[in-house]
Amino acid sequence: MTTTVSHETINGLRYAIEEAGHGDPLLLLHGFTGRAANWRPLLPRLAERRRVIAVDLPGHGDSDAPAGAARYQMSRVAADLAELLARRAAAPAHWLGYSMGGRLALYVAVNYPQLVRSLVLESASPGLATAAERQARRAADEALAARMARDGIPAFVSEWEQLPLFAGLARLPDEERAALRAQRLANNATGLANSLRGMGTGAQPSLWPHLGDIAAPALLVAGALDEKFAAINQDMAAALPDAALRLIPDAGHTVHLEQPDAFLASVDDFLMGLREKRGKT
Repeated sequence: MTTTVSHETINGLRYAIEEAGHGDPLLLLHGFTGRAANWRPLLPRLAERRRVIAVDLPGHGDSDAPAGAARYQMSRVAADLAELLARRAAAPAHWLGYSMGGRLALYVAVNYPQLVRSLVLESASPGLATAAERQARRAADEALAARMARDGIPAFVSEWEQLPLFAGLARLPDEERAALRAQRLANNATGLANSLRGMGTGAQPSLWPHLGDIAAPALLVAGALDEKFAAINQDMAAALPDAALRLIPDAGHTVHLEQPDAFLASVDDFLMGLREKRGKT
């Protein structure tokens, strides 16, 4: 399998992009502290029948990290991705997003429904329901961003890796955990801090009121051990008009790393089912 790495400058921001395979386009969006390269172990399966496009989101990987937090707002990044798909003749696409990337994909489904064939949302959420919750989260994210600027990326990564949310990663082989840590350390403080300020859960508008308007079929994936997000995704599945929920055993928040075979099987079954259904209509 051949993977090409390229760059696109969109609305003044330079994005790093990896692409592989042929067929229906599948856009991959990583989580906070991640990058497109996180998906590489899964690409041989994902790109077997599809044209996979993986993007480094602003402030991450090899994409630009602007100094102003406003450039990281979900509305602006969504507009950039819409332009990217137009330039590459890849719309509408299937959207697969993990955590922050899943929240972004859900935002696109609400605001750019014409660009979305389907959604695969891993450990994602529609944001926080109340203004008070969002305000509290913005304050916590701002405090984290300030510590990052003061103490540097290594101290932040050590703190981030100790969050209970990522306890399941401790079961990964040492080599995989070392590679993941190295990738996180390669980020810069400005990019991550502004990503929190611009596209963190507190900065994101609540999408809960709009879930019933999303017509695209959706697959929701969460780890059975991630009780918080398993519950959120159960509520999302009930609110979305056309959603399937998969709770993966023995997995926490990062399902695609902790249980990659089960994750890929769920995604393949969902996307192949849509393809077969389309072939019959």
